[in-house]
Amino acid sequence: MSLERKIRSFLTGPRKGETFELKSGLVSQYKHERKDAIQRVIQAMTVGKDVSSLFPDVLKNIATYDLEQKKLVYLYLMNYAKTHPELCILAVNTFVQDTEDPNPLVRALAIRTMGCIRVNKMVDYMEIPLQRTLQDENPYVRKTAALCVAKLFDLNPEMCVEFGFLDQLKGLIKDSNPMVVANSLNALYEIRDMNSDANLEIFTADTETVKNLLMCLNECTEWGRITILTTLNEYHTDDAEEANHIIERVTPQLQHVNPSVVLSSIRAIIHHIDAIPVTAQRAAILKKLSAPLVSLVSSSIPEAQYVGLKNIRIILEKYPQILSKELRVFFIKYSDPLYLKLEKLEIMVRLANDSNSALLLGELKEYAMEFEPSLVAKAIKSIGSVAIKLSGSTVKAINLLNSLIDHRGGDLVINESIVVLTNILRRYPGKNDLITLIIPVISNHISELERSDAMSGYIWLLGEYPKYFSNLHDKLQVLIDDFLSFESVLQLNILTAIVKINLSASGSKYSSLLQKVLESSTKDCENADVRDKAYIYWRLLSSSSTESQKEIILTKLPPITTTIASFNPVVLESLVEELSTLSSVYHKPAFTFIDPNAAHSHVAQGNKSRSSSKKDNIEDLTNLAKQEIINNAKNENLLDFDDDDDALTGDNGAAEGSGSLLDELNDLFSAPVPVSQGQQTQPSSNNDILSLFGAIPQNAPTPVSNVTQGLNNFNIGSNAAPSNTSKLNNDLLDLM
Repeated sequence: MSLERKIRSFLTGPRKGETFELKSGLVSQYKHERKDAIQRVIQAMTVGKDVSSLFPDVLKNIATYDLEQKKLVYLYLMNYAKTHPELCILAVNTFVQDTEDPNPLVRALAIRTMGCIRVNKMVDYMEIPLQRTLQDENPYVRKTAALCVAKLFDLNPEMCVEFGFLDQLKGLIKDSNPMVVANSLNALYEIRDMNSDANLEIFTADTETVKNLLMCLNECTEWGRITILTTLNEYHTDDAEEANHIIERVTPQLQHVNPSVVLSSIRAIIHHIDAIPVTAQRAAILKKLSAPLVSLVSSSIPEAQYVGLKNIRIILEKYPQILSKELRVFFIKYSDPLYLKLEKLEIMVRLANDSNSALLLGELKEYAMEFEPSLVAKAIKSIGSVAIKLSGSTVKAINLLNSLIDHRGGDLVINESIVVLTNILRRYPGKNDLITLIIPVISNHISELERSDAMSGYIWLLGEYPKYFSNLHDKLQVLIDDFLSFESVLQLNILTAIVKINLSASGSKYSSLLQKVLESSTKDCENADVRDKAYIYWRLLSSSSTESQKEIILTKLPPITTTIASFNPVVLESLVEELSTLSSVYHKPAFTFIDPNAAHSHVAQGNKSRSSSKKDNIEDLTNLAKQEIINNAKNENLLDFDDDDDALTGDNGAAEGSGSLLDELNDLFSAPVPVSQGQQTQPSSNNDILSLFGAIPQNAPTPVSNVTQGLNNFNIGSNAAPSNTSKLNNDLLDLM
């Protein structure tokens, strides 16, 4: 006997550490100790520790009337179900019973947990509980069951359609409770994204559905409102009266505190505004959007402001006059992060008009004096954009840029300003008053031009307005001497400028420079574009007609109209339809960065894994379950509440060491069963559980009463469905 004791002690291993303490607490005979152990297990799981080895011990505590403890156990099951798929079947009885519990919280918790346990074996037992909870009298249970349908569709689409869960889910859209309606819509959208069957119609909104959604809109939570507003945005109507009704019901949502609700409401209003033919009525509706858009910028969260500004930029492209009187709202604050400052400048330039141009230019001057290089560069570009957009503010903008160059100085300011001044002359070509303001300033800072775009603008001015530059020959000579050291873009610009000057100037005082640059371009330059352009010019200049040369080379290009970036019309329409989504932040349609087949491939992969799992031999699953229980039994006798080592040397020590696993499973799920009046509680015995596994033949017809009597130790009530209980009995027989 002592040898057997030593062997068993060796197999048991050292009883030390946190895991041993948790195991001991989980199998304690005291309720408060078991609950405390479960809380510690969840605490360890939350911080990332692996406590999957405690799965059988935690599973034993699932049958309880303590709602807090039940939530903790269910949470553990959801997290570790995939690591022990063969043991999850033992929790089905409790789930089924809990879906009939008088407490709606317990019913909802049970069906929610069944849906979150991503084990294929669990799907077979979801039919009756899900059918029951979808028709539950409590709306909280129904809304939870609605989401469970989407989870079931992910695991088994065929079952979801075959048993009518999809049709029941569509019926819940007309439910009297707003939250049930919102959750049903969410579930249908999830199913639609996962669906790979082109012949299966998931959901299409009609007039009656829209009327019901509008009635539920004001009573939903903020996320439910977003779901309903998304549905309204997908609904199309050409009826002006119906569109106006939708807009009227959505308009109160513009005052919601949640920015996402506000943006979703704006998107729905803009979507239906095109169906209203009266221009004055449309203008009045758009005017109502001004205050909600301003509220997005007033948020105390910079990230929320950024998302709002990105959406406002799209809306301004579609409706430029919507915020024409709200320029001050977008003024930069000293505490704003850089990304907000840059985005506000984008909005301010788009709001510029003749009435606020003076105020805006004064504000931009202050930003150009800041120390952040990105902000300074953006402010100078914005000054140029205002000058190009508003002809009445051009002179003031040029004087402002000249003063920045003279007083602020610096390579960044000089280079950015010269690029902007060049663009202004491209917008207003040939205006002598502007030329006399710009060229003298540029001539004084030629040596400080470091960027290629600034240098390119200077060279263009030399070729376009040569008579306004003093010492032109010397300036050209410097460019030609360093011709081969410039970038290819600058070489092309120098070549064009020399040819234009030679054709426009009287006499041939620049012919030597022209000859030199053509030879350098054709003989010494390695860039093919520069050589090709030089040969073209040489051929044109060698032709007999001088007038045709001038007409071809000196042809005036059309002036630029704006330097403000704009969207492609097709892209703009797509972005307007996708306001308040990730597309509005990226300024890209969703199909450009989201794979539409991603969800379908996920479902296909799930179907493939399900089909392969069905082919697995049931014996493998049984062996895994037995082996796992045996391994846990080797480490510790799970049901031995007495920690004395003397128990190992008792009279029935051999039975304890090599007894049937059914004996250890006997009270694994034992819990106090509710006793009706006049009925006494029967003590748990091995006879009930053994009759379940051994005495009842697998293929024999089993009365429901006998099955429920045998399952009492597993906390299955007499109200369990006959078909479900019989199926569970067969699966448990296969398992053992």
